[in-house]
Amino acid sequence: MTRQAPPRVLTVAGSDSGGGAGIQADLKTMLALGVHGMSVVTAVTAQNSLGVQGAWELPVEAVRAQYRSVVDDIGVQAVKTGMLASAELVEAVADLLADTDAPVVVDPVGVSKHGDSLLAASALESVRRKLLPTATVATPNLDEVVQLTGVRVESETDLRRAADALLDLGPRWALIKGGHLAGDAVDLLTDGTAAHWLRAPRHDNRHTHGTGCTLASAVAAELAKGRDVPGAVSAAKAYVTGAIAAGFALGGGIGPVDHAWERHRPGR
Repeated sequence: MTRQAPPRVLTVAGSDSGGGAGIQADLKTMLALGVHGMSVVTAVTAQNSLGVQGAWELPVEAVRAQYRSVVDDIGVQAVKTGMLASAELVEAVADLLADTDAPVVVDPVGVSKHGDSLLAASALESVRRKLLPTATVATPNLDEVVQLTGVRVESETDLRRAADALLDLGPRWALIKGGHLAGDAVDLLTDGTAAHWLRAPRHDNRHTHGTGCTLASAVAAELAKGRDVPGAVSAAKAYVTGAIAAGFALGGGIGPVDHAWERHRPGR
């Protein structure tokens, strides 16, 4: 008998040639969490454990054609966006998302783990005005919060103020990632009314390349499986915490998180 297809999740993001972040991390995460991952490549990067050596965005017509090809035939239960590079790409993707009946997780990628810019400064207004209002959940890190809202988070008490500023830009839920703060890894998820604080012990492991892509993809995967937003984010947080703990050295710089960490546990 033919097996029924698993839930389908589409990632709209850039390619990471080193395999730790971007489209590659998204698809690994989706496979690990039991959904069928599909992709729209928005840009090609030359990058490794040391940084990004080059980036080339795809034409808008190529991005639009990939998206329509997947959505019109296969369909989606959730969409995740990552690197969109330019205002033109941001606006084209936002228009596509507005016509798609599925939850959307927006990871407003601004810079890489190594500090390399992955979003043109001229695109920030398009992210604020067009992309964030399509989001079921937006998942910025603290650097991206500053870019988008001007709010600088220096302690846990600032997370609520940052979330409120982000919600003013239109997403239904804001997930402010506090991983760059001292102490435990604490994130705040809120829709402006309910507040969910997600805490995990901080692991002493520098090999964390792909963390943001992995978390956003995990949220999308769990939403596609039918979880509500708080449940999806809680499950995604647990998954990415394990992936960070199992991150491994690769090349001469920062290695990736381990997307298959659950398969590598003793007894599996």
